[in-house]
Amino acid sequence: MNKKMRHIKRKRYDGVLFILPSLVGVSIFLTVPFLDVIRRSFTDVIGENFVGLQNYRTVFQTSAFQLASSNTLKFVLVCIPLLLVLSLMIALILTESFGNKSRLKHAYLIPMAIPVASIVLFWRVMFAKQGLLNGILAQFGVPGKDWMNDSTAFVILVGSYIWKNLGYHIVLWTAGLTAIPKSLYEAAAVDGASWWKKFRYITLPNLRTVLCTISVLAFLNSFKVFREAYLVAGDYPDESMYLLQHLFNNWFRELSLDKLSAAAVVVSVIIFLGIQLLEKFWDQEEKSR
Repeated sequence: MNKKMRHIKRKRYDGVLFILPSLVGVSIFLTVPFLDVIRRSFTDVIGENFVGLQNYRTVFQTSAFQLASSNTLKFVLVCIPLLLVLSLMIALILTESFGNKSRLKHAYLIPMAIPVASIVLFWRVMFAKQGLLNGILAQFGVPGKDWMNDSTAFVILVGSYIWKNLGYHIVLWTAGLTAIPKSLYEAAAVDGASWWKKFRYITLPNLRTVLCTISVLAFLNSFKVFREAYLVAGDYPDESMYLLQHLFNNWFRELSLDKLSAAAVVVSVIIFLGIQLLEKFWDQEEKSR
């Protein structure tokens, strides 16, 4: 018994030693700087004089922060459902048509490998005022417009995000679908179950764990759509696509570290609460099964 306990303790120490380098790296390059950001959110620009909650009041009263927050929230609420539904539909089609042997799903990962500069060049060629899309519309007598300086810029941003991240989520859905035992579908087919009943009572319940993971990843990635919009439209794009990342970039460029720190803490808290709500929701769904 003593040997067994010593063996278990040795395994625990081995595990701690295994993750220690990563833990030290995260602490040095992430945790410590973020703690300094929290400290700066309660100080002035220099970071020496304590100002209490003044920075937070200033941030919430800033019209740019209100605009960027509303656009980011709208982007999240639009992109995540579309991305989850589209990727699941395509993963179902690929799995049911080709099974696990299909290599077509790997083609959807190509957009993730395309350099950002190439995507930006495509945007400019396609959606500029003298771009390809306006040229095509002119052939049919339809007047063109500057798509990237109009409310349609938000739609283009959403489409670009979904196009770039679709393949990654298809692969995740496919992994979850192939893990479902085929015997369940065969038993349902013997009982005369339709495709919808199989999807509702077999596929969806067995994908809840995968759905939780994919939802969290999609939520986190939705806050990272910045490079393409910034390279195309600059520091101040159309109001419809002015996101929190643009605001942070502008405040960093202006060295408004007090407002930047307070806004970063607010967004971090929102992201943390959002992940907690998603996990709590899926935990309740799992318990209700």
